[in-house]
Amino acid sequence: MQQPTTADRSPSVVADGDAAFRAARIGLVTLSLASFGALTTEMLPVGLLPQIADSLGIAEQHAGLLVGVYALMVAVLAVPLTILTRRLPRKPLLLATLFGYAISNALAATASGFAVLALARGLGGIAHALFFSISIGYAARLAPLSHTGKAMALMSVGGSAGFVLGVPLGTVIGTVWGWRAAFAILTAGVLAIAAVAWRVLPDVSVPPTEQRRVRRDPRPLIVVILACGLAFLGHYTAYTYISSMLQSAGLRQDWIGPVLLVFGVVGLIGLRIGAAHLDRRPLGSARMIPALLATGLLVVAAGYPALVPVLVGVTLWTGAFGSVPSLFQALAVRAGVASADVAGAWVNSSANVGIAGGSVVGGYVLSHAGIGWLPVVAAALLLAVGILALLAPAAFRGA
Repeated sequence: MQQPTTADRSPSVVADGDAAFRAARIGLVTLSLASFGALTTEMLPVGLLPQIADSLGIAEQHAGLLVGVYALMVAVLAVPLTILTRRLPRKPLLLATLFGYAISNALAATASGFAVLALARGLGGIAHALFFSISIGYAARLAPLSHTGKAMALMSVGGSAGFVLGVPLGTVIGTVWGWRAAFAILTAGVLAIAAVAWRVLPDVSVPPTEQRRVRRDPRPLIVVILACGLAFLGHYTAYTYISSMLQSAGLRQDWIGPVLLVFGVVGLIGLRIGAAHLDRRPLGSARMIPALLATGLLVVAAGYPALVPVLVGVTLWTGAFGSVPSLFQALAVRAGVASADVAGAWVNSSANVGIAGGSVVGGYVLSHAGIGWLPVVAAALLLAVGILALLAPAAFRGA
């Protein structure tokens, strides 16, 4: 039976949906924990770029490609791998991706040079190509359709915590004991998360009818994945090089980890605030969030290289970004164009096209225009997302 939309629900349906969501929380929290390991693995090099570059004797913009090669693997493989594995049991497949992260991090910790390190990141990207496609579909099946946004937000807490705790702590560990130690400790952490998921994560099945569920008009999903890609492209054009930006604005290297921790906490607060509106006001969220992101980046651009306005601008920017993944995950699933896994795969792919493109665009801007232009270019790309939400509102209202 098709579940009611958020626009047309009786009080009894709302109560049933709330009860079903509460019952799904154990599984969603477990997925959130797994997302913590996944996002920490993906983003760990962001806080370690200066150390990696110095250790391997390469330029920082070349070290930034470690983020890009990872994201490129996800962008290329997310949809085909999701389709190829759509009939496999979900839980074993999710656990396999976590073991893939562990292998990637272990290889990175022992890499003898940039080529091996890039290979390790590529292997992690393959695991990531499946992980978020599976986890988005997993969360969508655990929770009722009327609570899709809340389910994605709860699952995304772990990803945001990867920024709040994982990346900053990895940066601190890298500063004190070296960047290899950060990857080694993360390997152990991901294996521990896999053990927890194996023990407590409920299994789910993919209904055969869901595999055949296709809406005739694919335009809503196309618009959503385009907006998602633009949002991540804009964000990572600047965020990939945030450590270098903060250092060039006068922040000492040993303060980068703690400052990134603060920004991560602000992102979690932004996610908490935004989660309340993702189901009720998806269109308003799709317009307001990019505007806040662009505003924060423009404050950074206007204040650079003075440290205080840069910190103020980054606080607004990273706080607004907290809800971005949940927003596009929920919109893609509720568009009803494909199964939850395939919809998640398209979001996963488009986001990582943006991440990979952001590392390349940011590196180009860094080399040819200077670091002060990074937030300007990023803000322009994010404003395009808000314009898209103004021009095609139907795609952002959800099912």
